[in-house]
Amino acid sequence: MELNNSRILITGGSSGIGKETAKQFIQRGAKVVITGRDEIKLNQVATEIGAIPLLFDISNLNTINEMAEKAISLLGGKIDVLVNNAGIGVFSKLGEINVEDLQSIFTTNVFGLALLTQEIVKTFKKQNYGNIINIGSSASQKGFAGGSIYAASKFALRGMTQSWQAELRKFNIRVSLVNPSEVATAFADPKREEREEMPNKLGPEEIAHSIVSVVQMRDKGFVQELNIWATNPF
Repeated sequence: MELNNSRILITGGSSGIGKETAKQFIQRGAKVVITGRDEIKLNQVATEIGAIPLLFDISNLNTINEMAEKAISLLGGKIDVLVNNAGIGVFSKLGEINVEDLQSIFTTNVFGLALLTQEIVKTFKKQNYGNIINIGSSASQKGFAGGSIYAASKFALRGMTQSWQAELRKFNIRVSLVNPSEVATAFADPKREEREEMPNKLGPEEIAHSIVSVVQMRDKGFVQELNIWATNPF
């Protein structure tokens, strides 16, 4: 699709992958709304990169309908791309798992994501066009020690992505899953402090490049699933 003058919503857009993806879309002429839970940080980043801020916690399920309407309104009543980037992680081994962590991870990574997408898809169907980019993980394909909760949420997202692909192709809605391996960001940091770029790990730039490339493909085709690995992480 043509990115110039396109309208894009990115959840979790105030840091890491979301911030860099918004930046790259904006550089190509897109109008971008970013969401985040920290109002000060969100407004600072939006000013820095030229995005439109929307204070929104996707785990607050009762506000999703309202927030979806606000996002589309901020974009001028239309939307071309939804990037489902907001996500959290808890890494507990069997024997350490508790209900609170299960509920927290699934509320953000699965329930909130699904309900927001459902609202945005209403507009996509009216337009007979749209793009959904779900940010998965290498954990959506293979579990790991300590990954019971997080990997399960990403396996769920992979299943939802495949289901949406089957449901939405006839409406010209493209649904893609982007699976990064380890990325040096603030992810899973309680203080949400960005990690320093590491020479042997992926950075937000590689993932953002991948997302932009998937969306830029001509509308007659789409990428079902894309895996991004560091070349030499050893």
